[in-house]
Amino acid sequence: MFSIDDINEMLDEIAAELPEEVFRELNGGVSLLPDLRRSNADPGGGLYTLGEYRRDQMGRYIVIYYGSIQRVHGGASREEMRAHLKDVLHHELTHHIESLAGERDLEIEDEEFLEEYFQNKKQ
Repeated sequence: MFSIDDINEMLDEIAAELPEEVFRELNGGVSLLPDLRRSNADPGGGLYTLGEYRRDQMGRYIVIYYGSIQRVHGGASREEMRAHLKDVLHHELTHHIESLAGERDLEIEDEEFLEEYFQNKKQ
């Protein structure tokens, strides 16, 4: 199990590897919160929100949920955890870049994933 400081350090390292341009207009940056967050789409089920891209009165920012990361990937090795964190950060940054471009492709893909998840869950 990794501490919140370990996860924060890994996220900082991953972010440092990316070009500065992907963070353009991400005025709230990337925050790591201690929360365990169940998915709004499946509040009583087994889906957890690992990260979110937000655009609201506070601006544009990304939130990563430490508790959710630990719940879903807590048994991962350091290398595996870093790969999971990289996937989450890249996913949320893609939402940000698409938002800047006026696109919703990843948002639609996420919705399709949830539809498929719930269809399979019924079976």
